[in-house]
Amino acid sequence: MSILFGFTGIIFALFIAFLFSFNRKDINIKKPLIMLIIQIIIVLFMMNTTIGLTILTGLGAFFEKLINISHAGIDFVFGDIENKGGSTFFLNVLLPLVFISVLIGILNYLNILPFIIKYVGLIINKVTRMGRLESYFAISTSMLGQPEVFLTIKNIIPKLSRAKLYTIATSAMSAVSMAMLGSYMQMIEPKYVVTAVMLNIFSALIVASIINPYQANKSDVEISNLIGNTNNLQSTNKRKAQSKKIPFFQMIGDSAIDGFKIAITVGVMLLAFISLMEAITILFDLVGLNFKQLIGYIFAPIAFIIGIPWSETVHAGSIMATKLITNEFVAMLDFQKLAGDLSSRTQGILSVYLVSFANFGTVGIIVGAIKGISSEQGNNIASFALRLLLGATLASIISASIIGLVL
Repeated sequence: MSILFGFTGIIFALFIAFLFSFNRKDINIKKPLIMLIIQIIIVLFMMNTTIGLTILTGLGAFFEKLINISHAGIDFVFGDIENKGGSTFFLNVLLPLVFISVLIGILNYLNILPFIIKYVGLIINKVTRMGRLESYFAISTSMLGQPEVFLTIKNIIPKLSRAKLYTIATSAMSAVSMAMLGSYMQMIEPKYVVTAVMLNIFSALIVASIINPYQANKSDVEISNLIGNTNNLQSTNKRKAQSKKIPFFQMIGDSAIDGFKIAITVGVMLLAFISLMEAITILFDLVGLNFKQLIGYIFAPIAFIIGIPWSETVHAGSIMATKLITNEFVAMLDFQKLAGDLSSRTQGILSVYLVSFANFGTVGIIVGAIKGISSEQGNNIASFALRLLLGATLASIISASIIGLVL
């Protein structure tokens, strides 16, 4: 029965993508089918084999150690500010982003991360035939995050076709950066975070291949000098990047500041969104309505379609809607409160669904990031913003449905 509902969720997402497709006649059904098969193989390997479970456990333990290491600096700087015996979200969940951002900066500086992005992207392109740029961007987004990842291709963004622009923006909304993984793993099970990251790479490309079908054309943009050159996000000229390479310790300082900016940004957004949700809840209470239960009923059918037991669909739907309206952190906080009352199957499906940036706020971030590089392309993104949000949400539904096949 779980397998049946897993496929109903996938079919539902593909059907909605088909309805909102820019060009149904050009859909090449072979591409999404190949990527769906890859996803199923990934999830079966990761969740049902000893090697896969060992990898998931090892990665979870690795990030847990990184978080513990980061606490050495946090404890030294903030000391007695933290509530003893309690948990301060900003200190425990967000500030470790600083240390992880530094590690990512070092991997970039040593050209380890660019090497991985380049060759994994090439492999994905060989299999999916989605295009070198699209495959590169899907991988680099999951490594670097957005809006920073757009800077790696800033010189060619003005040259991108509208179709390619939609595809890379969908990847940016569906993927999550390495820097965020440690924070997520403190709120939901690490094995689901790692699995979701891998599934989302393909889910975004699947949805994009249906909503936005086109033939990949290597001549669309010149990317031969781009692939692998993520060490200097401000330049796409390799020689120039090498000649202006910043000193190692300056890079560490810049990376630490970047990580702190992310932590502050997420913290400020949480302050605003959680307070706003509370205000809306109070307003609905005044007229005798439960806001979270109401939005839960709206999303309950979708929760049921992707494999969540009917008795838990309202709670699950509320969390899914909260993520869409606010962001994944607010939804994860609500999820933590309800997780004990949900079955392990529901917990797994929701966990994978929550690991993405598919929400209204991210649309604004992407529009702003692109507009800062090219005003015209920023306007193009804005013109299909709602379809972009739909595509990223459908990608989350596909990933959640895939994990449901093995739970």
